[in-house]
Amino acid sequence: MLLPPPERWRLRPTLPGVLLGSLALGLGAAAYNTANNILFIALSVLLSCLLLSAVLAWMNFHGLRWRLCERAALRAGAEATVTAEIRNDKRRLPSYGVWFDLAAAGQSQRAGLRERIDPGECAAIEWRVRPARRGRLRLELAAAGSVFPFGFLRQTVGIGREQEVAVWPAATAYEWSGGAAGWRPQAGEQRAPHGPRGGDLRAVRRYVPGDPPRVVHWKASARARRLLVRDFAAEREEGLLLWLQTSAARWPRAEQFELLCSLAATLAEDLFRTGRLRAMALDGEPVTAARRTEDVEAFLNRLAVIEPAAGVELTEGTYATRHGLMTFAPDGARGVAAYVDGIKTAAA
Repeated sequence: MLLPPPERWRLRPTLPGVLLGSLALGLGAAAYNTANNILFIALSVLLSCLLLSAVLAWMNFHGLRWRLCERAALRAGAEATVTAEIRNDKRRLPSYGVWFDLAAAGQSQRAGLRERIDPGECAAIEWRVRPARRGRLRLELAAAGSVFPFGFLRQTVGIGREQEVAVWPAATAYEWSGGAAGWRPQAGEQRAPHGPRGGDLRAVRRYVPGDPPRVVHWKASARARRLLVRDFAAEREEGLLLWLQTSAARWPRAEQFELLCSLAATLAEDLFRTGRLRAMALDGEPVTAARRTEDVEAFLNRLAVIEPAAGVELTEGTYATRHGLMTFAPDGARGVAAYVDGIKTAAA
């Protein structure tokens, strides 16, 4: 394992290690010229320290396992945490002083373990990442290293574990001017992920994460021995259909198109949290109902990578018969406006 080391494993001397090696060479030359046993003993001690440092460094890494924790998405312009999980599979020996490099967007960050990892235990390392723009971001756990135990040798291990995550459009401020059945976002409003806002009881369905506790049908849940919730007609029939057109002819400016994606993403989240988002549509694709958090996240994942479509120009006649249709159009040279049933409702 040491001569030669496995691929991607490197063992290099640090500055103290170089000084120790130089001192060992000097002592070796002096011991050879003078035939002094004390100098030979000192030389053997120095060489033993270097050899012991290499063996302990290998034992420190032996049995370590690491992986990047799965992450759904990031948001442009917002700081987020990326986590790696480290596990020590050794039976008896702990691991000390290990650091890891994370490469993201052409930059590398280093984070280390402050405490030891005992045998059979796990630890987590965190990095702070702030993507500059939407799209796909490649996260790479590039390398791991340590100078344990004496600081004479630096051992590095090339990892190369990659994970690609979506970067959602940045959240943007907008002005709400009315429409949408009298709804308007309010600062400090208590928001539920989704759920009914009244209406006739349509059916009973299975509980999904995010359903408010007040809609749980306790009697039906007790009979079925699983959580069931009341499904109201108003939840499905009221609300807005958010339709986004990405025609290059309509959005010739790149910065205005980025603002469009940010406004659409922000409105989709705000409307969904307040129970006013019924469905979403992108260009001529089929309508996607906004029933769960995963539905909105899938729409945001599309917004993360979408680009202006050349040669495609759709008209509002595709969904013109639908009530509560929210569309988007340029507002001046730089702004973007949202319209509900043809009435200007929001602008950014």
